[in-house]
Amino acid sequence: MYTATGLEDKEDCLKSFAPLVKRIAHHMMARLPSSVEVDDLIQAGMMGLLEASARYDELRGAQFETYAGQRIRGAMLDELRQSDWLPRNLRRDTRRIEEAVNRLQHRQGKSPTESEVAQELGLPLEEYQQMLFDARGVQLLYYEDFGESEGENAFFDRQEMGDSATPEQLLQGERFQRSLVEAIEELPERERMMMGLHYEQEMNLKEIGEVLGVSESRVSQIHTQAVTRLRSRLRHHR
Repeated sequence: MYTATGLEDKEDCLKSFAPLVKRIAHHMMARLPSSVEVDDLIQAGMMGLLEASARYDELRGAQFETYAGQRIRGAMLDELRQSDWLPRNLRRDTRRIEEAVNRLQHRQGKSPTESEVAQELGLPLEEYQQMLFDARGVQLLYYEDFGESEGENAFFDRQEMGDSATPEQLLQGERFQRSLVEAIEELPERERMMMGLHYEQEMNLKEIGEVLGVSESRVSQIHTQAVTRLRSRLRHHR
């Protein structure tokens, strides 16, 4: 099925791996605002799959599904960045939250509660929680952190496997993994459980809400708060 120039039958490839594209798109949608259309992500992901089928070289040593998954996610991230899905005011708010969490963690030596973060920001708790909900979709890396100046290639075009370490390989480094594990272990219990259910067991927000006994929107708030804590702890790894 594979050759050094890619997959022999791209049509069969698209049919076989279309479910992978949809699965990645819907999993990503769980952390994005309703203004993002899942069909747009799927379309971008299919383009990423097509590129993967053309570029894949079995001699690279990676399983095609693993390689395709990387390019599918990269194509979706590029689509999100180009569509400017997160308004400027929400970017500002997410950074305000991160900075407040960082200040409190250094001042108190522990993860602050939502009430403490709200107080630090000078906001009522309900308004702060609404800010968390509105800012859902924030990741360990802001999409604009990927950066793109005129003439540069798309995100995963810059991450081709080669002799030098890729960003993915760097993120998988022992130092980062150790710091990430420590940061996750220090999350409040409910946030730690939510991260495990979502990222390890791949449960959607509705399913997690049923486990935790809260609404889907509340799970979204908890997710944003957890990721903000992790970003604050891991800032030195950027």
